[in-house]
Amino acid sequence: HVQLVESGGGSVLAGGSLRLSCAASGYTYRRYCMGWFRQAPGKEREGVATIDSDGYTNYADSVKGRFTISKDNAENTLYLQMNSLKPEDTAMYYCTARPLNGRECVARGRYEFGYWGQGTQVTVS
Repeated sequence: HVQLVESGGGSVLAGGSLRLSCAASGYTYRRYCMGWFRQAPGKEREGVATIDSDGYTNYADSVKGRFTISKDNAENTLYLQMNSLKPEDTAMYYCTARPLNGRECVARGRYEFGYWGQGTQVTVS
């Protein structure tokens, strides 16, 4: 069965950097969309960045130019490099995945994603 396990969260000062990792296992879809969503207390879960099996990426406007999503196919690991962090980036960050199924892979539409990790907390002060 599909398992997504995030790591790399923590506390950092504004302007700092963190790199999140998501180890994926049991995922056998040849064409897929993977990404990161985040949820702050009292807010809806929102898309941050996605990447598909061809390497095409998509970012939320709020993180463009600061965050970079990437994947290591050999290690079955998804990454999110976060630079120039702001207090408003504080949230629980979730790794997610779904089959591509002919739909575009974009950082929105949380209900389209069927697989989720347990989340990793990022706190920026």
